[in-house]
Amino acid sequence: MVTFGNVNTITMKNLLFFVLLISAQFTHAQMESQPITEFAGFDSSTEILIDVRTPEEFAEGSIDGALNINWLSDEFNNQVAVLDKDKKLYVYCKKGGRSLKSQAKLKELGFTHVIDLEGGYDAYFSKK
Repeated sequence: MVTFGNVNTITMKNLLFFVLLISAQFTHAQMESQPITEFAGFDSSTEILIDVRTPEEFAEGSIDGALNINWLSDEFNNQVAVLDKDKKLYVYCKKGGRSLKSQAKLKELGFTHVIDLEGGYDAYFSKK
């Protein structure tokens, strides 16, 4: 066993694991969401609504004012790069899977306030 002063490598590994675990919890805690059925619109001067479905899905219906930026496109990162990082982003997809993934990617790209609209367009459309 290798030791550093009074601290052995097992203790160091445990400490590193603990720090990583806490970091992951903190990152997860920063993720915000709200049910899409409670979404009452957005203020385009301070907020952006992004529909991350495919253009074909978007053409079948969308929430008024939404930008279509396809999560499955190779151009996703380039298309969101032009958006204002100071604005609050609302993100939705068909059911919630792609929007959750895109929320994490947007956070990684430096957007600070990203809200996943849980349930997706299917839930939104069914409440109408």
